Formats: sequence, C-alpha cells, structure tokens
Amino acid sequence: MTSPQAPEPVLHGMARFRMFLLSLPPAKMLLFGYALYMVTGWILLALPFAQEVPVAPIDTLFIATSAVSTTGLVTVDPGTSFTLFGEIVIILLIQAGGLGYMTLGSFAALALQNKLSPVREKATRSAFNLPEDIKIGPFIRSVVIFTLICEAIGALILYFMFRAEGVEGAVWSAIFHAISAFCTAGFSLNSTSLEAFRDNAGINIVVSVLCILGAMGFLIVVDGWRNFTGKARHLGFTSKVIVRITMSFLLLGTIFIFVADASLQELAPRERLLAAFFQTMTASTTVGFNTHPISAMSLSVIVVLFFLMVIGASPSGTGGGLKTTSFAALVGLVRSTLKGRERVRFAKRQVRLKTLQTATAGLAYYMVLMLVAMMLLFLTEPAAAFEVVMFEVISALGTVGLSLGITGDLSVLGKVIVIILMTAGRVGILTFGIAIAAHDESREEERDNELVC
Repeated sequence: MTSPQAPEPVLHGMARFRMFLLSLPPAKMLLFGYALYMVTGWILLALPFAQEVPVAPIDTLFIATSAVSTTGLVTVDPGTSFTLFGEIVIILLIQAGGLGYMTLGSFAALALQNKLSPVREKATRSAFNLPEDIKIGPFIRSVVIFTLICEAIGALILYFMFRAEGVEGAVWSAIFHAISAFCTAGFSLNSTSLEAFRDNAGINIVVSVLCILGAMGFLIVVDGWRNFTGKARHLGFTSKVIVRITMSFLLLGTIFIFVADASLQELAPRERLLAAFFQTMTASTTVGFNTHPISAMSLSVIVVLFFLMVIGASPSGTGGGLKTTSFAALVGLVRSTLKGRERVRFAKRQVRLKTLQTATAGLAYYMVLMLVAMMLLFLTEPAAAFEVVMFEVISALGTVGLSLGITGDLSVLGKVIVIILMTAGRVGILTFGIAIAAHDESREEERDNELVC
C-alpha cells in the first residue's frame, strides 16, 4: 500500500502561501511573520487546558502579543492564570520573539541546505539591521548558539539561587526567568515580578547580566568573537558606541535614582544601590522586571525612566526602543549643527547620511505613534492620569513591560491599542511604518522609470 499523501489542493495552497510570503517586501514579511506567531500563541493560550482559571480572549491575545514582542506587559498574572502547558507556550513565544521571526527559519535552512535564499537573507539582514560586511550564515549560527549557552548557564545558576531562597518549582522558575531575562521579555511567574529578591545581590546580578547581554545585541557577540579569534584587532565602531552608551546610561541612571528617589531612602545603602541599578538596567535594556514598585517612585525618576525606555536597547539585540546607535547619530547631528559643521560626526567618526535618515525618521515616527496612542488612550481611559498613560505608551512602544499599574484595568479598546503598540515596537518603529505603508514607493519609481525609458 502506498503511504497517504496530502491532497493536491492542500499542497497547491501551501505553495501559493509560500510564494505569497516570498513576494512580500522585507518589512511586510517581518510584520506578517510576527503577527502569525501572535495569532498562533493566542489560539494555544485559549485552549481550556492552557488556563488555570478562565481568561478572556482579549487577554490571551494580549499575553501572546506581549510574549512574542518580548514586552512583558500583562493584563492577567501568568503564574496563576495559566497551567504548565500555558506557561510553556508563553516561554516558547518569548524565545521565538527574542531570537526574531527570521532567525529560527534561517537556522533550520542553514542546517538542512547550508545556505539561505536571497529573499530570506535580505529579510534577516533587515530584521537585525545588520551592516553589509556581516555574513548572514555565520551570524545566525552565532546568535542561536550564544542564546542557548547564555540561557542554559543563567538557568543553572538561578536554580541554585532560587532553591536557596525556597522558591517552589525552582527548576522551572529558573528556566523561565533565564529565557525571559535574556530575551528582555520581563515575564515572571511571580505576581510581584522580582520584588521578593530586591536584597539578593546574586539574583540581581545574574538577571542583569542576562538582560544586558541580550539587549546589547548579537552584533557585539560576533564582533567580540572575531576580535578574540584574531580575525579582527579591535572592536568595530558600532560595537564601541553600543558599549559606551549602554555603560554610561547604566552608571548615570543608577547614580540619579540612588540619590533622587525618595521611596528608596529608607533602605539600607547596599539594598538601595541594588534597587537603583536594577531599575536603571530594566528600563535601558527594556526587560521590564522590577525589584521595587515602579508606582512608588518619584516623578523625577519616572522622567529618567521615560528617557531610558525611549532610547532602549541596541540593534540586533532582543530589546526594543529607538536603539542606542540612533541616539548616537542624533547626538552627532545636534552637536555638528551647533558647531556649524557640514559633516555629521560622532566620537570623531563621520555618520553616514543613511544612518541619519533612519534615526531621524525613526524618532519622528515614534513621536507620531506615541502622541496618537496617548490621545486614543485618554479617550478610552478617561480616569487615568497623564503620566500613567504616557508611561504605558512608552513602555509598550519600547517593548519594556514596566507599568504604573494601569495595564490590568485597561478597557478592551485600550488593550487593543497597547497590542498594536507592542507589535510596532517588536517589528521596529520605522519598519512598522514601512510595512503598513499604502504602497511601495521604490517599486512605483521603478515602474515610472520603465515607462519613461
């Protein structure tokens, strides 16, 4: 007897669907891919055996979107609302979202065929915002291997620390939080995030290292490995900029929060320093964990967190935001303009016009999305305070996951708005704008040229 085969219409439909995906421009392909992950997660989390208690459809969609976008905003408590199956679905969505839509498929293609199609290579380069001199194949392998190694080591160390703290289900909790930290997702099985471990230096440090490694970007990993193996003598300029800005933000933010926040003054100096550093780290890496209630912090600190969340992590990393390199380009633009220079420079290096265009367009589109979202949320949540709504919007756009407490009380329309913001943040603010554009102007110009010729 011959083995059963899929019906010809099904095969034909799958082939047409694949051709449809390959025909999409990179930006639209990324948006479609992430949306597919989110819908798949929504369906799985809606299954009865995935829920510990009944969860509304809008909340399962919210959680699925937050997981894939590695945001961490939640409308229900994941640790008590979902079964072990549901928690496994969430962590798989986080892993897929952290690695990136194109990474898993590209890694599988490399394993099977040892090469990537031009379309997949172009989309992967767009997803990670990689320079042309980085080869996609070795980069993808490095990303997956480095991710798994970091998460495995982090989970192992956290297991012993959680067990020492008497955490129930220390093995699963360690695995879950290690993946969530490295992917800068900020999802926790604890209803108060990591507040119970505010004075535990070991847990604070391990989680922070995982978050920083994920947020600084895989580009630094590849660059550092090339330097370690002798293929390059020094770190590339982009890597140096990322390290310099990330470390500067962590240092300055920690000092300011340590000195300025009134809610931390009652703590012992050591615990106060840990809390100040962790809140700075969680905002700048866009991870969304917290060891101290964010709503208890002063408005001056909230403003600092605004700034850190807007800038966010670095390109080719797991975090969101405008990116540290865009911030560097904008700083260079402002300084060069004030000094009357014709060429834009940062750290004595010229900034390319394309980089400036990307940074300024990204900032402009970010502001438009933020203002529109705030206006709509003020309509759907009229009782919410200004700073609370603004914080929620910035947190969603930057895929941060921190909140001043409004997330669980959002209306259905409010949740939909935040879902769109989280999706835009994960795809990339500018990439999202390109993806939803009414038409592709470059193709239109090509058609016009053809007609003229």
